[in-house]
Amino acid sequence: MLFRSDKLGDLVDKMDNVKISTVVETIEAPVKHPLQNAWTLWFYKNDKSRSWDENQKAIITVDTVEDFWSLYNHIEVASKLPSGSDYSLFKQGIFPDWEDKRNQSGGRWMINLDKRQRSQLDDYWLEILFFLIGEHADQHAHQVNGAVVNVRAKGDKLGVWLADSSQPDSILRIGKMLKERLGIDPGERIGFNIHAEEKSAGKASSSKDRKSTRLNSSHPIDL
Repeated sequence: MLFRSDKLGDLVDKMDNVKISTVVETIEAPVKHPLQNAWTLWFYKNDKSRSWDENQKAIITVDTVEDFWSLYNHIEVASKLPSGSDYSLFKQGIFPDWEDKRNQSGGRWMINLDKRQRSQLDDYWLEILFFLIGEHADQHAHQVNGAVVNVRAKGDKLGVWLADSSQPDSILRIGKMLKERLGIDPGERIGFNIHAEEKSAGKASSSKDRKSTRLNSSHPIDL
């Protein structure tokens, strides 16, 4: 016998005196660290039978550091996505399109990688995600609406979308931060596209991936 009857009786008496609420109170919920903004991850699937808007799907919105890592660890890395696919991470409520009212007056920093640089894509994308959710643009963080990674056979693209293209000092400062964070060679150019100009230039094309037009394009941006 596992217990003598008298000892078993004592154990039952003791358990009867334990209040369930007391036990529950000792179990603490895990502490989560809130983000300053909530961010929504979008996935674009290149299904030619659907419109661009129909192909763009919101996956999940996260508002804590722990939820971000849970998401990142359960999705495919960007370099493994099918060609023609995109990931986008935008502040909650902003659709990853030029036509969204919070994007209309803005533009995007573009970083182009040729197909030989595919091995760098995941590190670059993760660093950009950190830049976004950590509000690392500091006093310019209000300018940052989101970011997009375009996975393409001929070469991948990364874009960081800003809210207001009429603020050159803010735009250039964020560009410098991105180059430093990604370890891009100081002599290498990155381009800033103004959405309104891209939209005008793209009326003859249905593609949303256009050649970059550069801010101060007459010389390399010295970051």
